[in-house]
Amino acid sequence: MQISICGTPGSGKSTVAKIIAEKLKYKYYSVGALRRQMAKKRGLAIYEFNQLKEDTDTEFDNNQQKIGEKEDNFVIEGRLSFHFVPNSLKFFFKADLKKAAERVFKEPRSSEKKYKNVDEVLKEMKKRMNGDKKRYKERYNLDPYNERQFDCVIDTTNISVEEVVDKVMKTIRWESGKKTD
Repeated sequence: MQISICGTPGSGKSTVAKIIAEKLKYKYYSVGALRRQMAKKRGLAIYEFNQLKEDTDTEFDNNQQKIGEKEDNFVIEGRLSFHFVPNSLKFFFKADLKKAAERVFKEPRSSEKKYKNVDEVLKEMKKRMNGDKKRYKERYNLDPYNERQFDCVIDTTNISVEEVVDKVMKTIRWESGKKTD
């Protein structure tokens, strides 16, 4: 089974994707982590990297597509993974942006810039989401935050990581059961 996890910043995508991959003993891929590594090598924050005029997408897009064509039994987490791995079971996580900003502020990634407060995180998140929407609309004619593109949408605002994992696992079991019936 191929599983893609997408969604808004700070919604728990990476955390849950890693747990699901571990539970299922599947490979785990994070497009965001790879993009943050490339940005860091260039001395840029992720939103700065995403705004570069040069093409920073094609390599990641092609890699996701190849994974989807050649592999099975993996979890891939990335803003457009649902698009480049079309046969995946597609999850979308969303969270209230203020709550998501609080999460990001409390547990910052080492590759992200250090924020002074939650409001600064919120401002950066909105800027990043708007940039993503514009970039992906121009490049692919799609909105990565349109929930209708996904098999399962989970609002993570007021539930624990464990509850999100439970919801995902129930959906996976249900989808797996459908394929064997």
